[in-house]
Amino acid sequence: MGRRQFFTSLQALVRSPENSSPYTEMLPVIDDAFAVGVLDLGIRIGESMLSSGAPASEVTLTIVRVAGVYGLDPVHVDVSYNSITVAHHRSGADRPITLMRVVRSQAPDHARLQRLQALVAEIRSGMPVDAARAEFRVIRRTPFAYHPPVIVGAQALLAVGVALMFGANWLVILLSFIAAGGAAVTQFLLGRAHVPFFFSQVAGAFVLTLIAAAAPRLEATGWMAAQEIRPTVIVASGIVLMLAGLTVVGAAQDAIDGFALTATGRILELTTQTLGVVLGILAGLETARVVGAGMDVPNDPLPFGPLPLQFVGAALIAVSVTIYNGAGLRVVAVSVGLSVVAWAGYTAASALGFDTAAASGVGAFAGSLVGIVAAYRLHVPSVAITTAAILPMVPGAAVFRGLLGVVESGRSTVTLLLGFTTLASAATVGIALAVGASLGIYVGQPLRASLGSVIRARARERS
Repeated sequence: MGRRQFFTSLQALVRSPENSSPYTEMLPVIDDAFAVGVLDLGIRIGESMLSSGAPASEVTLTIVRVAGVYGLDPVHVDVSYNSITVAHHRSGADRPITLMRVVRSQAPDHARLQRLQALVAEIRSGMPVDAARAEFRVIRRTPFAYHPPVIVGAQALLAVGVALMFGANWLVILLSFIAAGGAAVTQFLLGRAHVPFFFSQVAGAFVLTLIAAAAPRLEATGWMAAQEIRPTVIVASGIVLMLAGLTVVGAAQDAIDGFALTATGRILELTTQTLGVVLGILAGLETARVVGAGMDVPNDPLPFGPLPLQFVGAALIAVSVTIYNGAGLRVVAVSVGLSVVAWAGYTAASALGFDTAAASGVGAFAGSLVGIVAAYRLHVPSVAITTAAILPMVPGAAVFRGLLGVVESGRSTVTLLLGFTTLASAATVGIALAVGASLGIYVGQPLRASLGSVIRARARERS
């Protein structure tokens, strides 16, 4: 008997017995009605976040956390570009509980996104499920923060910020405001008529280009300011405006996170809407050429204005885009600071000899890195302030120069190749912005977690 115990003990040192881990898991008693209610709350919050501009990874994590607070674990979440599926299968149950919601429209609303994040924080602090449902219904029914005239004015003001960055005179700034306002009104009216956004992009870019092409005719007035009109600045301002609502950072972040289907959908939407801008500009340039108002292709890239005006313009762009995306005063203030940080990173990298694409990536990285920490400390959506920070670096002037070179090339192969080269450079800058912003977010997340641990530790010491 002793020898058998000896060998049994010796075997236990080498190999674990099959029944060494007793089943000690205690499953909470949750009926189907309660589980469906919790899943419905989670998926509705996720749907609102996705349609308001949140990345797929954040939507997935939020739904899992909300369900986990009320005892539902595990919960499987599948987020695609326009739908969310949630499933919960309790051990021993005959069939899983599965819900699906279709995300019918996606328009940035950062004020709503901020309120949704606050609701999730309250749920994790112990808010009852009935109270959470009531609060969500209030958030869902809250209208957009600003009226249409304010949005159109903010869009026109964004063009003024771009013109300031290029050191434009008062007349070019005024024309940029008028052209961008005309494009914004055109898009608003087409949106009210339920015209697809692709055609709204085409129409807005067409109106913008025609106004810019007609601007040099003001030289006949004899005004001194009219002798220095640069149509490229006017069109570049409008291009930045019409690319302001596109989810460049969100698409890149979804691709890196492994949400291939959602990333593909957003990239396709981004490509389609950018193509709408391109077609509108091409149509405007061709129309201007036919009526005798063609524009000469500039030989060199547009130079920026004085450095103080660059920072003022970047801050003005941040204010405009946050209002356009429905953000509140706190997000506006943080976005202005981050735009200054991002532009400082861009100018510093340029001064060190980096080319435009690399410097843009550095600026986007600096803005998003600081932004992810600021978002945690100030309880604002990171996607809202990151978008506003990188927008001043969108290569609107390069896009227009490339398109102008393609249209006005005629039989000149050299001009045509230069146009395509400029467009390729603009695309490289766009990729650098997306990669730099995404890298800043991922580097900033562990930094934010460490900062949160330090703050909680200090709070415990004080108590």
